[in-house]
Formats: sequence, structure tokens, C-alpha cells
Amino acid sequence: MTRSEQILKLIVEHFIKTAQPVASQTLIDEYGLEVSSATIRNEMNALEKDGFIEKTHTSSGRVPSSKGYRYYVEKLREDRIDDKVKYALQSVLEKRTQSVEQIIAQSCEILANMTNLATVVLGPKTEEERLVSLQIIPIGTNTATAVFVTDQGYVENKTFMIEESISMDDLVKAVATINDRLKGTPISELVPKMEAMRPAVQDFMVGQDVIYQALLEAFLRFASERMTMRGKENLLDQPEFAEDAKKLRNILELLDDPAALREAMKDIAPNQQGVKVAIGEEGQNEDVSIVSATIAIPGGQNASLSLVGPRRMDYDRAVAMLEYVSKTLDDYFNPKEGEDKWEKTKTKKTPSTATKPKETKKK
Repeated sequence: MTRSEQILKLIVEHFIKTAQPVASQTLIDEYGLEVSSATIRNEMNALEKDGFIEKTHTSSGRVPSSKGYRYYVEKLREDRIDDKVKYALQSVLEKRTQSVEQIIAQSCEILANMTNLATVVLGPKTEEERLVSLQIIPIGTNTATAVFVTDQGYVENKTFMIEESISMDDLVKAVATINDRLKGTPISELVPKMEAMRPAVQDFMVGQDVIYQALLEAFLRFASERMTMRGKENLLDQPEFAEDAKKLRNILELLDDPAALREAMKDIAPNQQGVKVAIGEEGQNEDVSIVSATIAIPGGQNASLSLVGPRRMDYDRAVAMLEYVSKTLDDYFNPKEGEDKWEKTKTKKTPSTATKPKETKKK
């Protein structure tokens, strides 16, 4: 590692830790660099000139730029896996009776708690998934639950009240008719197809419009982009968002828009472990970074698991943890004969196309 790389690494890591601009004297006082303050200033000036760090309006110190963060992620970061993550994830996977959704949701919770970031899982796109069955299950004299299952193993349910005048047998016949006509339909087409077939099931649905509407509402929720999120409240503790309402609003709007999240990650190439890192550039999401990985889930489809937070996120921790969790879940959901699914994930660095910081000549 060259001296300029060492200084860039320290600037990035100090700013991640403190959220305060970094001055040359800070590097000497905090990290005991055995060079003069003038030499460090020269290196910092060169890093600024090349676009790796930038000056803030409120301080004489420097902060990393998007280019500096990217170089740090690709060349300078060190993997840090907390054993607590391994133990927590293993305890989840040892519960053999859990569904895919439960495992993913608990993995999200672990990542959010360990990184202090928001964690998001986006399931398969609805046009890639089809309805397998719609069933009605009586759970009382005047209540029933409708259960929807897709070919990817996702389940949705809707519980509703039934008027005493409505026969449970008639209700079961109505739902069976709907099921016969909708089975095999892409999830994204459920609502318009159900609306189109409404006249054909009127004989079964007489006096049951409330039930029909309940099923329609459930389909609307079911057909929306499927997303699991944990740790959204963690963003309130980040100085960037706690002190700037506009920045907070931007990241919350991004988290509420699955299509925008997919778009943000679309053109970012993954490293050898399949992890993508999108670092905020100028524009609406300039203060947001996303670390994302793909998991092959049962059924032949993929889900994306992402950490979302400020551009000043701890990339060492975020990338390493996401690599470990995504690889472990991938192995668990798709076991290969003769492989140990608890084997430690080995992370590798991808050759970088980033321009290397220049070394300034000694004065």
C-alpha cells in the first residue's frame, strides 16, 4: 500500500467513524503517522486534485468523494466478520420447520441489527411468478381465511368476517370457481383477470360482495412488488439524515419504491462473491449507498438482499457481512452433495478499474 493509499484509507475510515471532516493534524494525532504535517497536506492536496477526497463548505478538513469511497471498497477495505453474525444466522437455519420467508426475514433482522443500516429483500418480480392455488379455510362460525400460494412458495392470506345469511358451502364453491379460473395466472395479472371474470361468478357471489372485495384487496396486496424490510428506523440515528430532513425524505422514498431500488442496482457489476456496491453520485440519491447480493431461492427464482444507508456507511463491515449471509443462505437453500454449507465464506477482491491515487514526491 502506497502512502497516498494509506492516507486515503485513514481518511475514509475516520470519516465513517466520526462523520467529521479530516484534517492533516488529525491523522498525525489519531494514527501516529511518522511524517510531517506538510507531507500529509501535500498528499491530501494530490488526492483532492485527483477527485478522491473533497473539501466541505464548513471545515478546512476533507471528506471522501464517491470516487474515493469506490477505490476504498475495491482496493483498500478489509473484511470484518463478527462471530455474533455467524452464531445468530446458524441459530436461525437450525430451525428446520421455518418457511423461506421466515428465514429471510430473520436474516434481514440480523443484518439490520449488526450493521445499523436498513435491510431490504426484494422477491421475484410478479410477472415471473404464478398463482398455484387459492383456498378458503373456515376458522369459525362467521370467519374464514383465504390462502394464496405461488409457484415460488410465497404465501399470502386474508381473514374476513362472514354474514350469518351466507352459506359456508356457497362460499367454498365460489372460491373454488375463482381458483379454477385463476390457477396458473401470473401474479401481476390477477387483479385485472379477477375483475374481468366477475360477471361469470355472480351466481356464486350473490350477497357476498364484501367477500369478493376482500379477495380483491388481498390480490392487490399480493400482486404488488414483494418486499421485506428491517431496520428502517436505524437511519434516524445517522447524522446525515438526522440533521437534514430532505436527505432523510429522499432515502425513505427510495426504500418505499421497490422499482427504484432495482433500478439503482441495475448497472452495477458484482464482485466475485456476487456483491454489488452502488455509491451515491450527484442526483436524488447522492447521499445513499446500497450494498446488494442475489440469493437463489427454492423454486428456481432469485431474491435480492440489500443493505441501504448513508454514503458514509461502514463498507468493511457491510460488504463482508452481506457476502457471508448471502453465501450461507444460498448454500442452505441450494445444498450441493458433498459440500459443507457451514463452511466459512471466503471473500475475494475483484480487480479494480479505479484509478490508483498518485504518490506525491517527497519534499
